[in-house]
Amino acid sequence: MKNKRVLLTPVFFLAGASLFMGLYGGLYDPSFNNYLSQVHHLTEVARGGLEFPRELPGFLIAFIFTALIFLRDSRIAFLAALMIGVSLWGQGFLAPDMRAVVFWMLLWSTGAHLSMLLRSTLGLRLAEKGGEGRLLGQMGAYESAGALLGMLVVLFGVSRFNIGFGTIFAIAGSCAFIAALMFIMIRPKPVKRPPRYLMFKKKYSLYYYLSMLFGARKQVFLTFAPWVLIKVFQSDVRVFAILGLIGTVLSLVIRPLIGRAIDGWGERKVIIVESLILVVICSLYGMARHWFVPTLALYVIMACFIMDQLLMAVTIARTTYLNRIADSPDDIAPTLSMGLTLDHAVSMTVPLGGGLLWAKYGYEWVFLAAGIIALINLFAAFSISERDNHVMTDNG
Repeated sequence: MKNKRVLLTPVFFLAGASLFMGLYGGLYDPSFNNYLSQVHHLTEVARGGLEFPRELPGFLIAFIFTALIFLRDSRIAFLAALMIGVSLWGQGFLAPDMRAVVFWMLLWSTGAHLSMLLRSTLGLRLAEKGGEGRLLGQMGAYESAGALLGMLVVLFGVSRFNIGFGTIFAIAGSCAFIAALMFIMIRPKPVKRPPRYLMFKKKYSLYYYLSMLFGARKQVFLTFAPWVLIKVFQSDVRVFAILGLIGTVLSLVIRPLIGRAIDGWGERKVIIVESLILVVICSLYGMARHWFVPTLALYVIMACFIMDQLLMAVTIARTTYLNRIADSPDDIAPTLSMGLTLDHAVSMTVPLGGGLLWAKYGYEWVFLAAGIIALINLFAAFSISERDNHVMTDNG
C-alpha cells in the first residue's frame, strides 16, 4: 500500500497525461492534412482559409483562460483534454461537411492551446524548487515518446491493417480522454490571477516583431509544406508518419544542441543562422521540382520538411532574449502572452494570402515569399544587441 501511495503521485499523473497527450498528437498530426485532402477535397485557397478558425483560439487564449480562471489549474487541464477528445471523435464520425469540420476544429484548437499552457504551469507547480527545468524536460521526453508511439501506430495501422481516418481520430481522442482522467487525479490549486495578461512596452518592440515574423514563417510551413507533398507529390499518411518519426528522433538530439548554442553563442547569432538556413530551405522547397529530377526533388523536399521541424526549436531563443532584456520578472509572462497573440494574429491571416498566391501563380511563389520573410527575420536578428546579451548574463 505504501509503494502504491509513492507511485501514484501528482508527478506520476502529469507524466501519464504528457505521454497520452503526445500519443494523441502522434496519431493526429500526421493524418490531419491528408484527411482534409482525401475526405473533403480542399483546394489550396480553402486550406489556407481554414487556418483562420484553426488559429483563432490561440489569438484569444488569454481571454479564454481568463473566462475559465474560476476553475482550478488541473481542472482546466482536464477540460482542455476533454475538448480535444470530444473534437477528435466528432471529426472522425460527425463531420459530413466543412461546417462541421470547422466546428470540431475550433473545439480542438481551444483545447489544444489551453492544454499547452496548463501543462507547463502544472509542471512548474509540481517541480521541486530548483528542479523546474529538469521536470519540464522529463515531461517533454514522455510527450515525445508518446508521439513516436502514435506515429508508429499510424504507419503500421495504415500499411498493415488499412485503418481509416475515423479509426485514427477515435484512437487519438481516446488517448486524450485518458489524459483528461490523469489531469483530474492531480490535486487542484487555484490559478493566481496575474496583474496583467498582455503587455506592450516600446522596449520589447523587437521581441514583438520577431514573434510576428515567426508566426508568418511558421504558418506557411505548417499549412503549405504538407500540402505540397500531398497535392504535388501525392504523398499519403504513411509518408507523414515516417517524416514525423525521423523529425522526432532527430529532435531528441538537436533540441539540446540548439539550447547549448543559445547559451554559448547568444540569441543574435543563433537566429541569424536560423534565418540563413530558412532562406535555403524555402528556396529548395519552392524550386526543387524545377532544379532536380522528380525522385531527387521529393527527397530534397522531405529533408527540408524535417529541417523546418527541427528549426522550430529556435523559438526558445526569442524567449531567452526577452528574459535577458526584461525590466522585471513580472514583465515576462504578459509580454510572452502579447507575443503569442501577435504570432497568432499573423498566423490567422498569412495562410489565406498564401492560398491565393498558390492558386494564381503556383506553390513555388508561396515559398519564395516565405524566403523573403526569412530574410526580413535575418535583418531583424542583426538588431538584437550583443551588449544586451552580455549585460544580462553578467547581472544574472
